[in-house]
Amino acid sequence: MRHFGHIAPEVQERLFFQKPCDFTADSSPRVLASALGATLYSPATREKLADDILKQAGRGVVSMVLCLEDSIADADVADAEENLVRQFADLAERCTVGELPLLFVRVRTAEQIPDLVHRLGASVRLLSGFVLPKFTEERGIPFMEALADAEIISGRRLFAMPVLESPELLYRESRVETLAGIFRAVDKYRDRVLALRLGVTDFCSAYGLRRAPDMTAYDVQIVASVIADVVNVLGRADGTGFTVTGPVWEYFRVQERMFKPQLRRSPFTPEAEDLRAALIEHDMDGLLREISLDRANGLQGKTCIHPSHVLPVHALSVVSHEEFSDAQDILRPEQDGGGVLRSAYTNKMNEVKPHRAWAERTLQRAEVFGVANEDVGFVELLAAGLPD
Repeated sequence: MRHFGHIAPEVQERLFFQKPCDFTADSSPRVLASALGATLYSPATREKLADDILKQAGRGVVSMVLCLEDSIADADVADAEENLVRQFADLAERCTVGELPLLFVRVRTAEQIPDLVHRLGASVRLLSGFVLPKFTEERGIPFMEALADAEIISGRRLFAMPVLESPELLYRESRVETLAGIFRAVDKYRDRVLALRLGVTDFCSAYGLRRAPDMTAYDVQIVASVIADVVNVLGRADGTGFTVTGPVWEYFRVQERMFKPQLRRSPFTPEAEDLRAALIEHDMDGLLREISLDRANGLQGKTCIHPSHVLPVHALSVVSHEEFSDAQDILRPEQDGGGVLRSAYTNKMNEVKPHRAWAERTLQRAEVFGVANEDVGFVELLAAGLPD
């Protein structure tokens, strides 16, 4: 797998100063956590799920979650499990692991994990792990123990992606204790926790809220406060932290706007004005703003529930040439003693010690998403990745 591997080689040459690296389901957790990108969710009830997975792989999706939880009705769980097993068997006959995105299953109960692994049989080789709902220390430990059992059954490495979405995490009086408990649980199984996912829809639900398409998660203050605290405790850059992914964007197309579009005209050439209009029409300007705010607040990647959201997430994950230049300068061996440097772009200060963690994360992102050429921005990356 490789980000932007679905676009023509000659287009990649034009776009990238450093191309994204290749990776597989067997790559290091560090690489996989960074490479998740836009993780596309799909209900496990879809009759042509195998075809859908292959179709999305051809469009640049590198991670998917097949959902047995909130996206399907309680009465459909048994049928969804049977369908999941059938679809995995179909995929195993038609393709190799390298042709598929990283595949995860979102379960409802801990007991489902070893049961599904047993039922998948040989096709379990296509599975990368499980998404664990409403994760707290008390509810999460049984899931992690079940995952350990499933690894023994399958004979392969399986990752966990806990979802942080419980009311205990949201409520102020229990938040600190809940975060401490979550840290204890994921730290105990650190080698198997690929990323932590934020369930912002559940946070809003606890107060009867739903953000409008012209607002981001960060405009809903009660949600923004939880995101800040999760990153504070679980996303630190001191070696104790985990990858925390951005919240889901719920909208596909805006019907009527109350506020002006959030996507400025200046990055778009006259030839790209149609692209800007299409992004606004399909409500992508709010998504693009939220992706930018995700990164500014310490989140990587994003939960997606529509294929049209994948490309914007990936385009804004590519490291700019300016960021790459700054990061390289900061991490040069001769700068180990610290100090202050003028950016090669002569527009900012690079302070070696305070900016080191940022530089390390930037080069890690550059490894999996690539570095854009000097004259290439997110507009060109979006346009190049759109289907013909």
